[in-house]
Amino acid sequence: MMMITMVKMKEDYVNCESPDSDPGQRLNGDTSIGLKKEIGLLNGVGIIVGIIVGSGIFLTPKGVLQDAGSIGLSLIVWIVCGILATIGATCYSELGTSVPKSGGDYAYIKEAFGPLPAFLFLWVAMFIIMPAGNAIAAITFANYLLQPLYNCSPPDDAVRLIAAAAICFLTFVNCYNVKWATRTQDIFTVSKIIALIIIIITGAVHLITGKTQNLTNIWENTATDPGKIAASFYSGLFSYAGWNYLNFVTEELKDPFRNLPRAINISLPFVTIIYILANLAYFVVLTPDEILATDAIAVTFGDKTLGLFRWSMPFFVALSTFGGLNGGIFASSRLFFVGARHGHMPSFVAMVNIRYYTPVNSLIFLGLLTLLYLTTTKVYSLITYASFIESLFTTLSVAALLWLRYKQPELSRPIKVNLIWPIVFFVVCLFLVLLPTYTKPVETGIAALITLMGIPVYMITIYWQNKPTIYKNFIESVTKFIQIFFLSVAEEKSE
Repeated sequence: MMMITMVKMKEDYVNCESPDSDPGQRLNGDTSIGLKKEIGLLNGVGIIVGIIVGSGIFLTPKGVLQDAGSIGLSLIVWIVCGILATIGATCYSELGTSVPKSGGDYAYIKEAFGPLPAFLFLWVAMFIIMPAGNAIAAITFANYLLQPLYNCSPPDDAVRLIAAAAICFLTFVNCYNVKWATRTQDIFTVSKIIALIIIIITGAVHLITGKTQNLTNIWENTATDPGKIAASFYSGLFSYAGWNYLNFVTEELKDPFRNLPRAINISLPFVTIIYILANLAYFVVLTPDEILATDAIAVTFGDKTLGLFRWSMPFFVALSTFGGLNGGIFASSRLFFVGARHGHMPSFVAMVNIRYYTPVNSLIFLGLLTLLYLTTTKVYSLITYASFIESLFTTLSVAALLWLRYKQPELSRPIKVNLIWPIVFFVVCLFLVLLPTYTKPVETGIAALITLMGIPVYMITIYWQNKPTIYKNFIESVTKFIQIFFLSVAEEKSE
């Protein structure tokens, strides 16, 4: 009966209209079930800027200053992080055009080093990187939304409730319509730039009027411990996280060989300049003690400078983090989709809804994992977990670029960066992975343990081919149930 139902679903698909579909594609006979190329250059810029400028710039200046110790070193950290993110994005533009597959790091690691390392990346992305990053954005959104209603920090339960509502709503939007998701991203990207421009202009006014007393001893208390300096880079790089997310959706990008590098070259310098100016504004207006005493630096900044309009800052920041969460959900769900397509996750995760052409199963799977991270609202611990693991596998991805240069010199490379840049980026990433293991051994140890736990899971669920019949029947039954429940079928490609 289930098989008959699934056949009927495929037959009905041909006659159904998708709110996402391109009429031109239908007229040309493209009735295949799969993800469509609907992301243009401006959408790509919106995704990169929208994801990068999320919760980080309104959250981590405190973390950078806390570990760097001084204003001077903090500003250097922000500048160097922007340069590193630009170098990394340039390296990924070569990876994204020479291995033009969705999935980002997963696809590159698999191409260079095989299935086990790729699975381990998917494993930690599933349990740490993606849901933790999205949970941080949701928690920050809730904190800023609730901040004006409370004289002190909002109650944890209220934060969790608002964060959960945001996750569920944006998961629905991404399930229903790809264009809705990208338009949402474009709209909220504008709002977050407005918030940062308000901060920058306010800081510039203070500078012009001679209020520079906070900048008189910018090197005071500068950290000298290499581990602390590396930890400050963790917080800074977290604010730039997302520069590689467009690589996750390469297959949905129009003219990816052209638009991927162009989107990167527009987005990263723009974000770096905005971040440096915003941090300078923070330091001009607020003392180091004021920055270290707040978990909502933009609200404190607005309370001190904007008078009757101080309400605007938490409002715009809430919109900013909401857009960052939307971009994170959109891009990271594609990673699980691609992993399942290659057999590294249950096959139902790689299925497409027959009405909306969206990876509904993957989106809901990611949404449920993200909700689990709302059991804690301690975002700085989540940042440490996510940043350590992301640095580890970013290092492996850049190593993949170097290995492919050696192993497959004949591989088509529409973009080929100077070899010095991936080498520099690899060394820096290695530094960021190794040093914090002794300054924050508990967090990095737990993250490493979770990574290693993926090895037995891989051996049992993927490497072991002759599984018991009862196991195979159970997985098949679950897959059929989910297909019917979510009206989803395996992806098809038109010839």
